[in-house]
Amino acid sequence: MGGDAEPDDAVLFVGVSLVLGIASRHLLRGTRVPYTVALLVLGVALGSLEYGTQHGLGKLGAGIHIWANINPDLLLAVFLPALLFESSFSMEVHQIKRCMAQIVLLAGPGVVISTVLLGAAVKLTFPYNWSWKTSLLLGGLLSATDPVAVVALLKELGASKKLSTIIEGESLMNDGTSIVVYQLFYRMVLGRTFDAGSIIKFLSEVSLGAVALGLAFGIVSILWLGFIFNDTIIEISLTLAVSYIAFFTAQDSLEVSGVLTVMTLGMFYAAFAKTAFKGESQQSLHHFWEMVAYIANTLIFILSGVVIADGVLQNNAHFERHGSSWGFLLLLYVFVQISRLIVVGVLYPLLHHFGYGLDLKEAMILVWSGLRGAVALSLSLSVKRTSDTVQPYLKPEVGAMFVFFTGGIVFLTLIFNGSTTQFLLHMLGMDKLSATKLRILKYTRYEMLNKALEAFGELRDDEELGPADWITVKKYITCLNDLDNEPEHPHDVGDRDDRMHTMNLTDIRVRLLNGVQAAYWGMLEEGRITQATANILMRSVDEAMDLVSRQTLCDWKGLKSNVQFPNYYRLPRKLVTYFTVKRLESGCYICAAFLRAHRIARRQLHDFLGDSEVARTVIDESNAEGEEARRFLEDVRVASPQVLRVLKTRQVTYSVLTHLSEYIQNLQKTGLLEEKEMVQLDDGLQVARIFNLFLLLCLCEHLQFASHSKYTYKTPVS
Repeated sequence: MGGDAEPDDAVLFVGVSLVLGIASRHLLRGTRVPYTVALLVLGVALGSLEYGTQHGLGKLGAGIHIWANINPDLLLAVFLPALLFESSFSMEVHQIKRCMAQIVLLAGPGVVISTVLLGAAVKLTFPYNWSWKTSLLLGGLLSATDPVAVVALLKELGASKKLSTIIEGESLMNDGTSIVVYQLFYRMVLGRTFDAGSIIKFLSEVSLGAVALGLAFGIVSILWLGFIFNDTIIEISLTLAVSYIAFFTAQDSLEVSGVLTVMTLGMFYAAFAKTAFKGESQQSLHHFWEMVAYIANTLIFILSGVVIADGVLQNNAHFERHGSSWGFLLLLYVFVQISRLIVVGVLYPLLHHFGYGLDLKEAMILVWSGLRGAVALSLSLSVKRTSDTVQPYLKPEVGAMFVFFTGGIVFLTLIFNGSTTQFLLHMLGMDKLSATKLRILKYTRYEMLNKALEAFGELRDDEELGPADWITVKKYITCLNDLDNEPEHPHDVGDRDDRMHTMNLTDIRVRLLNGVQAAYWGMLEEGRITQATANILMRSVDEAMDLVSRQTLCDWKGLKSNVQFPNYYRLPRKLVTYFTVKRLESGCYICAAFLRAHRIARRQLHDFLGDSEVARTVIDESNAEGEEARRFLEDVRVASPQVLRVLKTRQVTYSVLTHLSEYIQNLQKTGLLEEKEMVQLDDGLQVARIFNLFLLLCLCEHLQFASHSKYTYKTPVS
């Protein structure tokens, strides 16, 4: 059959897989069956159907055969870079920093413990007379909790951010370290010898070299992004290209971990490049990577099922001679779960201590979510390809057993663990909203009802079609049908319910800070703040989020070190440089943005909740937070008013140009401007933006001019 296959048959398999994925996603919506589990089952069914019909599926069967025999290195190279980058780039940087110690513990010592436990279990209980090196090779291979499977499951189940970050971060890093451990034992099995020193050297070079390479690619590509303005296609293409080039450079040229390289690259982008994408570029980037992840996930899980079916059925004669292999597969599944339990149990005191901590319920989810997927399967296929060649170290039956056991573990963990994780979350009460959030949710639905009535009042009488019936309209808006009682304000709790009052305060502080962060994004898109200023402001909100349950609003605390009068101003005027001006400019931008964002968030909070005691308390905290920012701007206004004037001029210029660009785009959307006309006008705006960059130099000139005036500057004393 392989000789009759045409290359374009592989494309047919891709098309059929995507159609099956679309149908599964559509039919499973609203059910508790994870999408990835359904895809794996479909893949196994396709592979079994092709084998059972004696290759009677025609061109589709030929495509299945091509993909089932794909080079495992090519499988990883095609799918992993995009999936790893999307996953790491979408993670919250502040959450990663807080959870990094837990992630490193699970992905470092955790992988080593798991490898030793599984290798020892296989060596001591399985009847295959494998060497310790071969047993540990299988142990290292099965220690790779697959990020593709785990991330896809977590997104479907809606787990908490903290738990999702730990599990997702561990899966990404664990994947890299597991591959490194696998490579070590793989080389040992093939005859290479390592002493303790060379093992440490190998592990250090492969892992630390990967991190350094990822940082290097991140720095260079982000610097390049800085020279690209308002070209979404180039920006998105650059992120895709750099993820693949970094992976190939790591794997093939420098022989370091490609997984750790791309993971580092993605996290670096998440930390420093998210604010580089604004407005439509950010939405387009998000939709692009979401689509890439969806297509890759669909293909990789169906393909995994096909490979599992092919590996088992093609070696059916071997398994018939060794019928006990199926029993040992189930035993290995038990060993995998026990080893995961031991890893989390041994590390639990440290996991509980570091980062956000980890309670017993979260530890149970951590144990049960150790899914295996395409990465482990690809590594086992590499072993099988090596065993099929003429060499004395690995026999062909060893490679067949590796694929059988790995494919079986992938199937069992996805079917049993993957399909029951949501049930476990429900049993532990981890998928429920808190009482505070439920009250807010109910209050919001009543507000939605009021908005619906307002909208109906405006739309009731249509000039062309006449009046509408509100009763019928409401019947079709199902989320508003069961609102029978009088609305209750979410903060109307008993005077003695101190716990509920504290929970309300914490919840409203978080909501106000979310509003502040959203306002920062809006100001970045309007050109009111720079990318560097936005990063500082966003970070201060993230840090304050961690403290809202223990103290009042404190996001200003994280900004203080960036809002100071530079000591350079005590030097002679002629020594004032671009860099000192930048420092003062940054302080002014931070203060102005902080005050504006809090003002917007306070207004939104008041409009939503009215004059409740809890809302007033948080609004008062927000007002108090802005005192130092107001004093700083007043000091600058008194000491050097030309600074604020030039900064405001620059800010307004950028904002006006942004509004003009939006106006031109709207004219084009409504058909009043043709595309050629819009391009010509837009090019003129881009030239104007470049001139805007020189306004900072004008600020330097203003300050130097002030040195010749009668005004003598003195550092303000607050």
